[in-house]
Amino acid sequence: MGIKDDAVEVRAQGWRTLAALHGLIEAELERSLQAVAQLSVVEYTVLDALSRQDGWHMRMQQLARATALSASATTRLVTRLEDRGLLTRILCADDRRGIYTELTPKGVDLLEEARPSHDAALERALAGAHEVPELAPLVDALPRLHARV
Repeated sequence: MGIKDDAVEVRAQGWRTLAALHGLIEAELERSLQAVAQLSVVEYTVLDALSRQDGWHMRMQQLARATALSASATTRLVTRLEDRGLLTRILCADDRRGIYTELTPKGVDLLEEARPSHDAALERALAGAHEVPELAPLVDALPRLHARV
């Protein structure tokens, strides 16, 4: 194996380690959110992203980026959450083609109910990951990454 091949393998191993950490965290969050609020991780992500916006609304394309979903998957997800009364869609006043998604009071309430469970599950998952030698350096790096944002 040459130097170039070694570099590729190092990056591939890094990616596999990152994917393992992501999977561990997502599984813990999914269990917790389902038990407490009947929300999936991506549904929680939508509610959380909307709650962090001024006016609590976002364009659908912004929401797709925030959730790392395709436009069609985002539309289906928003429809499900809208059917549950957690969000609503409104037309953009200055661009009739634009559609905003906005939290409803019920969505805000469910998010506030789910947030402590989400945060505790995240802490548990990170603590557990820190006990795995391959994952500990990534867990340690998270606060440094946040400081750069």
